[in-house]
Amino acid sequence: MLLAIAMAHAPLFVENADHGSAVANDVAGFFHLLAVHNHARPMFAFLFGYAMVQLLAAQARRGQEWVAIRKLQRRRGWWLVTIGFVHVAALVPIDILAVYGLAAVLLAGLLKAKDSTLLWAAGIMFIPATLTAGSGMWLAMSQGVSTYSQSSIAADGAGIAEALITRLQGWPYVLVIGVVSVVPGVLLGMWAARRRVLDEPARNRSLLTRTAVITTALSVVGAFPAGLIQVGAWAQPPAAATWVAALAQPLTGYLGGIGMAAIIGLIAIAADRRRNRLTTAVEALGQRSMSLYLFQSVAFLAVFHPYGLGLQDDLGLVGAMGVATATWLISLLLADVMRRTGHRGPAEILLRRLTYRQTAHPSA
Repeated sequence: MLLAIAMAHAPLFVENADHGSAVANDVAGFFHLLAVHNHARPMFAFLFGYAMVQLLAAQARRGQEWVAIRKLQRRRGWWLVTIGFVHVAALVPIDILAVYGLAAVLLAGLLKAKDSTLLWAAGIMFIPATLTAGSGMWLAMSQGVSTYSQSSIAADGAGIAEALITRLQGWPYVLVIGVVSVVPGVLLGMWAARRRVLDEPARNRSLLTRTAVITTALSVVGAFPAGLIQVGAWAQPPAAATWVAALAQPLTGYLGGIGMAAIIGLIAIAADRRRNRLTTAVEALGQRSMSLYLFQSVAFLAVFHPYGLGLQDDLGLVGAMGVATATWLISLLLADVMRRTGHRGPAEILLRRLTYRQTAHPSA
């Protein structure tokens, strides 16, 4: 999950994504559309909704009433919004914490809804979610630029105060659009968690396999036209074809992101039988994912920003994805060191203390 997020965000920090080898950047750009862009967000949304049900179940086992659990979910969501706002104010204009926090506030009441309600709501919200992402893609493709170039957040020479004002002004818009885009995945994650699909992957191997194969195939087919347009292999497509490609990529990418979660579930079956240092380190990273997600922003600023190494003018798409991979590997090492020394993630500690300070079960 964190690797996918890093690969989605790192290209936004470069000044010119086309810098470097044109062939290498085209290959990376095609891969980005097939497996990263509009894939990372729905995968995270699916897992976030899944975790909301796990939290509900854990609190119910401790004897908490539904009303108290709903308040807890919403309080946790509001604190995520607060931490996300600080993240934007202090570091970068891109943030996912506030988006998922607000989604938790809005959707907590549906944790007790019928399965059919969750599925219908997810299906209905797929429409605005696809239109939102597709409109952005169409705008980029109609102008002959990549989606990450269009959304670039590379430093433009603005002063610290001016950059802060710009980040804060854009935050409400990004927050609202972000929530619209994640709601379907969160709802589907709730539905899957009720069936313990990822809790018991061996028992659900057949479902996970079918989901992984079908969604991955659809996401590749759906992203292919947009990929051809972006790398210039399909020059001057008709306006209607551009719109279809722009809508097909996020729609099928959403399915592909959920398919990634299914693939992870299948990998977990084998990983559980043959545990090693890598699986232990990945577990440690997952337990500290919020802290090391924030670490990504610090690392990207240090590498790309003029106040750091200033490489935003020197690295293209391939270089940015290389930085993303290196950042994830460093995160993996940091998480394992924290595990060995018995330290939880600082952001996780803060969120737990803020969330549970009014409850009788701070260890939940």
